[in-house]
This record gives sequence, C-alpha cells and structure tokens, in this order.
Amino acid sequence: MKRITGKTKDATLIEMTNTADAHVEENNGLLSISDRETPLPGNQEERRRLFEANLEKTGLHLELEDKSESDDRKTYYLKIHAPWEVLGTFADVLKIKVPFKASDIHKAREGSLNWLTRPFRLPPDIMSSEPDYFTAPFDKRKADFFLIKDQETFFPPSTRNRIVYYILTHCPYYKEDRKEKDKTGIKRLLSNSTYTSAYPLHDCRYWKKADQTLCESERYHLYKHWARFLCFYKEQPLNLIRKYYGEKIGIYFAWLGFYTEMLFFAAVVGVICFVYGLLSYDDNITSKEICDPTIGGKIVMCPLCDKKCSYWKLNSTCLSSWQAHLFDNEGTVFFAIFMGIWVTLFLEFWKRRQARLEYEWDLVHFEEEQQQLQMRPEFELKCTNKRLNPITQEMEPYLPLTSKCARFFVSGATVLFWTCLIVACIMGVIAYRLAVYAAFARLMKDSPTSKIQLVGSLINPQLATSVTASCINFVIILILNFLYEHVAIWITDMEIPKTHLEYENKLTTKMFMFQFVNYYSSCFYVAFFKGKFVGYPGKYTYMFGSHLRNEECAPGGCLIELTTQLVIVMVGKQLVGNIQEALLPLLKNWWISRKGRSHPEGQYSRWEQDHDLQSFSQFGLFYEYLEMVIQFGFITLFVASFPLAPLLALFNNILEVRLDAWKFTTQFRRPVAAKARNIGAWNEILNVVAILSVVTNAFIMAFTSDMIPRLVYLYAYHPGEEATMAGYINNSLSVYEISDLRVNNRPDEEENPAWFNANITTCRYRDYRYPPGHHRQYTHTMQFWHILAAKMAFIIIMEHVVFVVKFFVAWLIPDVPSEVKARIKRERHLVQEYLHTYEVEKLKMQMSQSFCVTSETTSLLPSTPDKLDVLSERT
Repeated sequence: MKRITGKTKDATLIEMTNTADAHVEENNGLLSISDRETPLPGNQEERRRLFEANLEKTGLHLELEDKSESDDRKTYYLKIHAPWEVLGTFADVLKIKVPFKASDIHKAREGSLNWLTRPFRLPPDIMSSEPDYFTAPFDKRKADFFLIKDQETFFPPSTRNRIVYYILTHCPYYKEDRKEKDKTGIKRLLSNSTYTSAYPLHDCRYWKKADQTLCESERYHLYKHWARFLCFYKEQPLNLIRKYYGEKIGIYFAWLGFYTEMLFFAAVVGVICFVYGLLSYDDNITSKEICDPTIGGKIVMCPLCDKKCSYWKLNSTCLSSWQAHLFDNEGTVFFAIFMGIWVTLFLEFWKRRQARLEYEWDLVHFEEEQQQLQMRPEFELKCTNKRLNPITQEMEPYLPLTSKCARFFVSGATVLFWTCLIVACIMGVIAYRLAVYAAFARLMKDSPTSKIQLVGSLINPQLATSVTASCINFVIILILNFLYEHVAIWITDMEIPKTHLEYENKLTTKMFMFQFVNYYSSCFYVAFFKGKFVGYPGKYTYMFGSHLRNEECAPGGCLIELTTQLVIVMVGKQLVGNIQEALLPLLKNWWISRKGRSHPEGQYSRWEQDHDLQSFSQFGLFYEYLEMVIQFGFITLFVASFPLAPLLALFNNILEVRLDAWKFTTQFRRPVAAKARNIGAWNEILNVVAILSVVTNAFIMAFTSDMIPRLVYLYAYHPGEEATMAGYINNSLSVYEISDLRVNNRPDEEENPAWFNANITTCRYRDYRYPPGHHRQYTHTMQFWHILAAKMAFIIIMEHVVFVVKFFVAWLIPDVPSEVKARIKRERHLVQEYLHTYEVEKLKMQMSQSFCVTSETTSLLPSTPDKLDVLSERT
C-alpha cells in the first residue's frame, strides 16, 4: 500500500478546485474529490487539510487516486486504510464483542421431518460460515485471551467499516491550539460541503467473485443466493446479511422474512374461508330470493337519489348479492376472530425470534450507539444559545423553551392542516359518489347493460360508482403522500431535534399518523359511515345541507363495497411501490454511469462503480418499514371484509424480500453498518394496530356486515317452527307509500322505467320501520332494537373473547426462549470464570518472571553473612 506523506498530499489538495467525497471501506476507506471551475474556498481547503491530518494521527493510512484515472477526469479518490492497531484500539473503545471460546452448548438435532425443508435451505457455508462461539467485549490489553487466528479476518466487514466510520464521525478538523467542539466529524463536513458523501465500498462486483483469492466475495454470494427472484422459495442468509450490512439491516430482513412466513398461515385460513363462501354459494337462500323473479322481481325499491334515480326492482342487484355472499358469511366471523389471535401470535413469536437474534448477534446488552445519540450538526448550528451541562460541566447549545413551544405549535398546526386536507379530499370523493351515482343510474335505468355492452351484466350503478371513486381516491392518496413526505421532513427539521434518534422518532410519528389517515380514511368511511345516516323516504338526510342525498348501502350491505375499496387501495399501493423501487434506482444508475460504461473494465474501477450507485439515505429503512406497517394495517384492520387480503400480502412480500435484496445488493452503495436490537418504534406501532384491529373487525361484522340481522331473523323472527332464512328479504325491507314522497324526492317522469305504472303504490327501502297506516308508521320497530342490541352484544363478546385469548397467549409464550436464557447465563458465567483464570495465570507468570529476575540479581551480589544473620534474627 502506498502511504502518501503530508507534504505530497497537501500539495495535491492545493491544486484541487472542488469539493470532496469521503468513502469508507471495511478496513480500507476512500476519499474522492471532484474538480470544479470555481476555486475551492480557503476555509474548506483548510478544514479538509486539518481533517485528513488528524485522520493520519489516529493511525489511519490515506492513499490518493489521481483524477486523471477517474471516469470523468474530475474526481479524486482518497482511500482510507485501517491497520490492526487502529481496529484493536477502537474495538476496545466501542466494547465490540468478539469470540473467546467455542460454544459447548449443543444445538438441537434435526427432527425426523426436517428433510421436508431441505429444498428451501441454502448451502451450509452460506448460512453458517462461522462456528458458534461465546463472546466478550474486546480488550486490547488482553488480546491473547481471545481467539485471534488471523488479524486480517478477525473483525467482520460490517464491524470494520463501523469502526472506520466511527473514527470519521469523531475526528476533529480544528487546530491543536484552538479546540472547538463543534468542528468535529465527517457529518459536519458533509453538511458544509467540504465533502459530498461518505459510504463504505462493496467488496466485489455482484455478478462475479473478486479477482484476488484472499478478498472476500460476500456481495457475490448475497446476489447469487439471496437477491435473485428465482431464490424466492429459499431461506434468507441472515448471518451473511448481518456480516455484510450490519445488524440494523439484518434485523429488518429478519422481521420481513418472519412476517412473510406468518402471513402464509393467515393466507391459508383466508383461502379456506373464501372457498367455504364458494361452496355455500348454492345454499344462499337470501340471494336466491333476491334473484327470484317471483320474489325479488316483484319488489319495487324506492329511488336511491332525487330526481334522476328511478324506481327499481330488487332482482337487479342479483349479481352483487351473490358477490357479497363470498365475503359475508359464517366463515367471515371465524376468520375475524382468527386474525385477532394471529396478530398476537405473530407479535409474540417475533419477540422470541428477536431475542434469539439478539443473543446470536451479540446485542443482549447493547445500548444505542454513540453516533446515534450524539448531537445533530443542524442542532448545533441553529441553536446559538449555550448553557452549562451539569453532567459534563461543558457549555453546550440548547433550544429555549419559548422557541421550542413556538416550533411545536407550528409543527402541530401543519400536521393538523394536512390531516384536514385529507378529510376534505374524502368529502370531495363522497360528493363525487353522490353526484356520479345519479348519472350512472340514469345511464343504466332500463337495464344494467343497455348503454354499456363491453362488460356485460357485471356492471351496475353501485359497482361503477364504487370502482371509479376508489380509483380517484387512490390517485389522491398518492399525490398527498408525495407532497406530505417533503412537508414532514421540513417540519421535523424546523423543530430542530437534538439527536438523530429523536429526529427519527419525530419523523416516524408524523409520517405514520398522516399515512394512517391518508390510506385508511376512505375504508373507515365505507365501513362505518356509509349507509348509517341516510334517513328514510320522506325524511332523507343530506350532505351538509346540500342537494346531495347521503349514500345508501346496496341490499346486500356495504361490505362488498368495502372489499372493493380495500382491494383497489391495497393492491394499487403495492404495485406502485414495487414499480418505484425497481425502476427508479435502475434508471438513475443507468443515467449516472453512462460515461463510465464506455471505459475499459480495468479503467472503470470498483470505487467509481460504487460512486455511481444510489446513496443509501438515513431514511432508507424508514420507508421500507413504513410500507410494510401500512400493509399490516390493511390485512388486520379490515380483514373481515376480505379474507384474501393476507394472500395478496403474501405474494407481495415474497416479491418484496427479493426486490429489496436486489436493490441493496446491486443498485445502492453499501450503507454504513449500524447496530439495532429490534425494529424500534415500529414494534409499538404494530401493537397499537393489533389492538385497534380487534375493535374495527368487531364493528365491521356488527354494523357493516349483514350477518347479525340474518342471525336475529333466523333465531327469533323466522316464520314457522323450523329455523330458516326463507322470507328474510321481505322481512328486512320496510314499506313506504309513494304518495307520501316529497316532490323533490320523486323521480322525474321521463326517468321512470317502462314497467312502472299507477298500480304500484308503495316502494321498499332497507330499514326496520312500521308500514304506512300503522299508528306508529315510519318509526323503528322492536326488531330494529333487538338487532341493535345483538350488534352491541356481539361487539362486546367478540372483543372480550379475542382480548382474553390474546392476553392468555401472550402470557403463555415467554418473550425469551429458555434455551437462549440458558446460553446467556452460561456465557456470563464463562466470561467471569475465564477472565479470572486468565488474570490468575497472568499474575503467576509475572510473579515467576519477577522471582527469576530477583534470583539472578541476588546471585550476582557479594555475600554479606553478618547482614543476613541480622535479617534472619529480625524475621
């Protein structure tokens, strides 16, 4: 390795007229500097010179690549090399755990049926490239205590690049005689444009192994066994991911893989419930009555809107009633209860999986890294006020309470404004539904297919309105989401969080709250508001006093429309997200690297190829988690309306795992390795969503589904002695006298169908009210109150049953497996025992050496019998 002296390096830097990039490579790093037409300001030149000089003082070696060898002839690359002494010193500072003894706890043997999982396994050298060891924090003074076979490979790649990046973030760029605490670290140099980026280098090209046999080719192995879609059925090499990318990214893929595995069981049960709906298709008496021309064909329904909507016959909704039965049946109740228990099992088993990973990856006693807890450069730059820290006894910047409150008020007002904007957009979509339904009803007034021949009998006014409104709503969701991402970052920056961890938590809260309202508000409207505030003929309710009448549910209920809304938003989000993740990085990298591709392979160096890749921002994993948590909400909050939602999520996640792997391995620069014990704040968000899902599904089954009214009729209001659903449709529809309709509620004469005549004096509507002529006409019947009581009872019973089972399962399943507890205790015992033995042996050796030296010295001295006699007498 060529070591560049300070003089040569400084002379070279003086000739440069641009900014610089800082790159880090495991135990080798890289700095790159690009030429510009305007000279580099003197203060940036000085900062860079001092920073690199201090890097050399820490023991790092710097190596400069000339700009004439780069692909654009403008970029310098300054490599950073970390020798063993530096790695050992900072491994001691960071208390990095390293092996000191091979594990003596035998792993569980493979069961007799484990041969079934062999097709899904990866080669043993990829899955477990290292033996199992007990570990302890590294101590450089006791290097011989640890199992150091080869200094070059003792620290894994992720640890090496983490150490080098730690040095870069803590290295000052001030003069020795002027110690300014705020002039420290590569992050500040990046923010003030002294350098432009900092990242580790990949170990090789992903499509082939490294040319040097001694060089590791972990990126190649990850691409071959993990990042290709053809490996979708294979397990993930989590240990190799952790070794190459670090624990934080490793824990994300471990969680995503575990979530996908658990989705398999939910998808199987969901498919079974859907198949049950198909098999019970012919036994659906309710749909048969609707489709029967002698029953549903003779029931005249009241208009669904004013003026432009005509009277219609119930059998025109025959198809939608059959579709509703596929998702609104007895199996749906079972599936809603099952998903409440599944959520608990998922979270509890993930805790166990997480505890096992914490031990295997040496994260049991891990605290947040110092670079995560250190002060943000933006906080120090914007906070000019300083006060004495009572702990460190040093002056540090702080944000006054008045400024903090003002910023918090502006931030809260901004979030509230955007939330109100979402509600306003939802109201606009509702107004679209009301206005367009009349247009569709007029278009299809004679028959469902009179004016639309392409889709045959599959379309009706309700379906056309629902699908178009859902598509418009999805487009609005995407637009608002795109705009709010920039607003959320802006208002979080405005609050000036003190640490990086505080910044991430604030941004996570704002983004999830907004996306929760943005993605789920339309589903909440259809599930809990549509059709609930309609009124009845002669006394309809209108939207905010306008001429638009509130929407009604179809005779089969609003559940099928909730299903439509859920499918369009959920599937649309997944498709758009996957296309963005796959195409955008690919197109950007293709455009950036177009010049380098024209060079010969030998001149287009590996660090230049990495420089042309997309940078992995600090929010990279944030958006990945956010995408999956939003999906988790879809399959839990509204799963009672669509049992196939877990199946769609399963297919998406199988693709998502490989797509993210491909993106990390081929399209992104290698991120700086970071540690993380768990998935952070997302775990609490998942717990909140899980609890809320029990409530929403109970209310969906009670108020959105038609299950409870059918059960009340079956067991309390059926005619005759035998419990049957015959006559349910006639029982669930109330009667209204057409002559009592107000003028503005009546359809125009030209809107009435040909079969309507003066002999038809009444129409039916969906409600439980007394008929005309009754002394309590048009008021609710006792059956209405019985159904309402049954709905409330169902909600209470379902919630209590599910919550009791959830808490029992959570209590029954320990968060930490007993095997892991035993290994942790065993390791703690061995560390103390081996360290004690090591210290004793070392002390004996020192005493032995001291005794030998004393004996040799004594033998060289002249004998003094008199003094020896005196000493012996005194003793």
